[in-house]
Amino acid sequence: MNYQITIKKAYTVDEIEGYWTSEDYIKLLEKFDYPDAGDADPATLKELLFMAISDFEPKDAAVIALEYKLSENLNEGQIQQVSNDMLLDKVCEEYPEIGLHATLFHINQLLFKAYNGTFPNAKATIIECSFEPLEEESEIELTKESILKLLNNGLSGSNLIKRLFDLPMTENLPFPEAEAILWEVRSTDNSNFTIITSEYWLSKEDIIASEFEGILEIALDVE
Repeated sequence: MNYQITIKKAYTVDEIEGYWTSEDYIKLLEKFDYPDAGDADPATLKELLFMAISDFEPKDAAVIALEYKLSENLNEGQIQQVSNDMLLDKVCEEYPEIGLHATLFHINQLLFKAYNGTFPNAKATIIECSFEPLEEESEIELTKESILKLLNNGLSGSNLIKRLFDLPMTENLPFPEAEAILWEVRSTDNSNFTIITSEYWLSKEDIIASEFEGILEIALDVE
């Protein structure tokens, strides 16, 4: 199925608004020994958390934040290792399990801002785009996998996704990694989309065309 793809806007951010909720801030404040956090003005919770975090050593703060968000995914030894690595490298880009990259990004950036540096500054890419089918045949619901495949023709050959996943990006093959590569996909009409991913995977400089065509085929199940 042929599509016309239009990239309306692509930009870089160092924080995804709305990821951390007031409930998150209150629970984290309690873990950082701030009493009666639930009685605080919701508008002040983020700044209160930053102040509470700054009273801790960076590595200890990283352990607390990692345990809060990833205790079901990482064991104690892994959390200790990641907390060390976070001070030196962008773990949210380099960790072997790419399914954890998004959460590690949010933790990293919370700590980066709380300490006004200290932790490496990671970035995310937000793309606003549209996918319009060129045939009159029935429109299918676009998934993260199909969106990445359709973006292929508009991306530079140096793009990391294209280099690491050339076959699933260009051939009729399953691409399960797409679920982790694209952190979030928002759409109300299956035509206009907002896509959020890591700058590591897809930077705005990787986009070499604002309008292009793409072909989408249904991926075959491979045993």
